[in-house]
Amino acid sequence: MSNLYWMDCPQKNDYQWAIERVRRCEEQIAAMAVQLADTGSGVALDLGFSSRQQRLAWCERARVAGAIPQLEVVNPPAEVRWQRVVERNAAQNGTFSFAVTREMFEAMEKLWEPVDREESASFDAVRDAIQASRL
Repeated sequence: MSNLYWMDCPQKNDYQWAIERVRRCEEQIAAMAVQLADTGSGVALDLGFSSRQQRLAWCERARVAGAIPQLEVVNPPAEVRWQRVVERNAAQNGTFSFAVTREMFEAMEKLWEPVDREESASFDAVRDAIQASRL
């Protein structure tokens, strides 16, 4: 997103403008994932997957491509996530491309839909990474 679009953004923090470009990126990622899967490679996607609808749509994409859809849930408490954002904003290294404000964080928090049993049944495997790290 940063390399392809942010420099053209007419107004900062324009969610509708950004989400359209996110969708374009996701379509390109999906095409590349299918190509990789066709070679026998495993594919792991880290796209946020905030909504149930989004996760199920990608699950179906995986099945259509002949892949085995698995879901790994990484959902630490909100205060831990916010602290990580604060640290990332301060460090500005690695994958940093813009500072996330508290307002932006809170807006995204409202979009998160926890994974329930019914949704979990749609995937071949579901792993709670937070629980697994405690083992």
